[in-house]
Amino acid sequence: QVQLVESGGGLVQAGGSLRLSCAASGRTVSNYAMGWFRQAPGKEREFVAAINWSGGSTDYADSVKGRYTISRDNAKGTVYLQMNSLKPEDAAVYYCAANRRSPWQSRTPTRYDYWGQGTQVTVSS
Repeated sequence: QVQLVESGGGLVQAGGSLRLSCAASGRTVSNYAMGWFRQAPGKEREFVAAINWSGGSTDYADSVKGRYTISRDNAKGTVYLQMNSLKPEDAAVYYCAANRRSPWQSRTPTRYDYWGQGTQVTVSS
């Protein structure tokens, strides 16, 4: 089993930055792809970013491309999401997830096997 715990959420003004972390425990996730998703009230969970097992390949939703950066430190079992130039529409609960399937690149929540509990991001205008 894999346990994922997100942290780093909070309240930030529009234009500000936050860095989310996702710490994995239990089975190692160093050979899993990892993703970040978000869900705003009344909306479906949507893909934000993903990274392959080595960190050498990434994928971003168009809405965050150029503002967000996903990275990972396999030695620490941690995945990060650096969020810059935040907008009010970025506000949501952010979830990290682990994908042990192939291909690694997936924007579909059902292809991810493990999920964290989420961390709230609030952006004030």
